[in-house]
Amino acid sequence: MCDASTRPRNSEARILSVPNTTLLNSWNPFSTHVQRTRAIGQHFMSTTAAEASFRPTVLFESNNSLRTYTLNRPQKLNALDEPTLKLLRPKIEEWNSSDLCGTIVGTGSGRAFCAGGDVATIVQNAANEKTRPLAVDFFKQEFELDYILAALKKPYVAILDGITMGGGVGLSAGAPFRIATEKTVFAMPETKIGYCPDVGGTYYLSRLDGELGTYLGLTGDILTGRAVFEHGLATHYIPSRRIPLLLQRLAELDQPSLSLIDQTIEELSSEREPNEPRSSFIGATRAALDSAFRHDEIEKILFDLTELGKHPEESISTWASGALAQLEERSPTSLKVALTAIRKGKKLTLRDAFEQEMNIAGAFCRGASPDFQTGVNTVLVEKSRARPAWFPSTLSEVSKDTVSLFFDPESPYLKGLPQLDIPSAFEPVTGPRHLKYALPTEDEIGEAVRGSHANASGMGATAEEIVQLFERLRPGKNGVREKVEEVLRRKCTLVDNADGNFVWVKWIHDQ
Repeated sequence: MCDASTRPRNSEARILSVPNTTLLNSWNPFSTHVQRTRAIGQHFMSTTAAEASFRPTVLFESNNSLRTYTLNRPQKLNALDEPTLKLLRPKIEEWNSSDLCGTIVGTGSGRAFCAGGDVATIVQNAANEKTRPLAVDFFKQEFELDYILAALKKPYVAILDGITMGGGVGLSAGAPFRIATEKTVFAMPETKIGYCPDVGGTYYLSRLDGELGTYLGLTGDILTGRAVFEHGLATHYIPSRRIPLLLQRLAELDQPSLSLIDQTIEELSSEREPNEPRSSFIGATRAALDSAFRHDEIEKILFDLTELGKHPEESISTWASGALAQLEERSPTSLKVALTAIRKGKKLTLRDAFEQEMNIAGAFCRGASPDFQTGVNTVLVEKSRARPAWFPSTLSEVSKDTVSLFFDPESPYLKGLPQLDIPSAFEPVTGPRHLKYALPTEDEIGEAVRGSHANASGMGATAEEIVQLFERLRPGKNGVREKVEEVLRRKCTLVDNADGNFVWVKWIHDQ
């Protein structure tokens, strides 16, 4: 809850001004409660020696120049354990340097791509001083593999045909091609168990449009199906039934350049069906989200959500009340650490973001907060639906000094932590390469409207001219018109030059 001492002054105590537009699809957090609970609950999985003895945890396949890894723990929703990491890394490095390898594909068996990591074992190891280095080393191995996959020289296609959370996001987020299907369920629910978004999440979430990444990272809410593509977490959307055909076509490519792979995937993509629902996070609800989650203090976010819960437009008030309820269940320490990490992550390189996350993971393992162990035991082991006994239990009790334990180089919890070991064969990842084949971002669209985009005319443009610009820049890509038009409606106003011939758009939502 928001402490009185942290509330904005009276001049700010108002219902936020949000465009009163009609959403194509309003969002009711309670109608999807069961789905959300089941999906997030499956994110944190543990391994058993019995299962590992029956089958390899990863399957590898070569088909012409195509190389495929398939995570193979379907009963555990392909959760990552240490044996899986040790199998994956050497094979990925081998493929990256092989002249015979053209394209690398990552996929999963069963209902998931990858539902997360082996946090139960991590917490168990972290609780004992003798085995604590094993807990820290798991994160080191995981983050190194995630970075290597993001820095591959070979084209990399991640197929998110099912549950993709936590560790699964890490394996896929840096891929130039990330394919969502109607079965995709995406989330980063770490604050639910008293931890913090990692696996590069502080880098990738901070680069989503507006404050959607902040919202997803703090609440742990989910996106499903086409919405994962529409919001930039996937680069393409194709029906699940076409995945086998896609793999066949990728295997047939003699010289698989990035542009050719993009074209091949796009040919199998599908347009929205007339009755297919839109994402919840558009229109007025999206404007409310960006407004409430723009703050650098959790207390201010909670205050804005409380005020938005009184909004006369039902879709906004329902969303805000649901988001507020989620945040009040989360670890106060985790919320403050996560928000700080996401804000810092926007200014970091991918490598530096992983180093920051390595510090955060190490600090949690070393006891900078007891909430990681409390959360895992309550949510996963005991499977209790009650709010875990977080300590401290309120935001006002989490001081700046507590948060600094996870970031300050002088923190005793960070001393002597291992550094990531990235082979020299993998060049530094510079810039948001993972967005090249995705839908245009709000920043790109804003640059085109203001005339600062490299391909813009520099003069005023109509809405249709902006749409056509991005259709030329991304020829044949489904979803471009939908995305650009939605952003223009939400971020721009129309300006009429009064001659009856020209109505141009003006960007009015710079922050």
